[in-house]
Amino acid sequence: MTASGPILLLVEDDEAARQALAAYLDRRGYRVDQAGSAHEAFRAWDQRRADLVVLDLGLPDLDGVQVVRRIRREGSTPIIILSGRDDERDKVDALEAGADDYVAKPFAIEELNARIRAVLRRAAGPDATPDGRVRVGPIEFDALRREVRVAGQPVALTPREFELLRVLLSHRGRVVTKGRLLREVWGLAYAGESQYLHVYVNRLRRKLAAPAPGAGIDQVIRTEPGVGYRIVEPDG
Repeated sequence: MTASGPILLLVEDDEAARQALAAYLDRRGYRVDQAGSAHEAFRAWDQRRADLVVLDLGLPDLDGVQVVRRIRREGSTPIIILSGRDDERDKVDALEAGADDYVAKPFAIEELNARIRAVLRRAAGPDATPDGRVRVGPIEFDALRREVRVAGQPVALTPREFELLRVLLSHRGRVVTKGRLLREVWGLAYAGESQYLHVYVNRLRRKLAAPAPGAGIDQVIRTEPGVGYRIVEPDG
């Protein structure tokens, strides 16, 4: 893992435990944003969308399930619950609210890292390899390293561009509607901003095509008029 690895939002009210876990995750190459309460988590989420949220249910201001619901209203970002609660209903409530996995405290830290990697691989879609990579022609998307390469050359994407490509690749070959893309990448407030999405898709096309001009890569993201976009194999 490198310093450009996935962004994790770690939400834990026990500061000592949070700092220790953040230090471990940082050594594993993740970029860690921290929050000690639900409202701090909302602010961190709004400032920089994480690739994955690690969330303690027992927060001082709101129940963690409410955090799950807020994040799930705005996108498909994976969420792993950490909790010392014994009640099975808490686990069910969190999963039904949209959490992707649940780790009971106390836990082995290497197990949590394995769960994080597994959830990130799944988020890359069914076509991802066991190490979290998706290939479309000369395009290689690496979910675990948070890297994109075209013909072996790195392509610098903004967080929104990376997430846009991830969502499209996770539905490879199928149409993803404009509304779904806007909700999953930007949130409910942008659900009607089709022109905004058009600008980002065109910018993403240009960046992907730049390392291999003439290879047809600018056509990998196909427009389905009036509906949305679809990932297809390049013609070149």
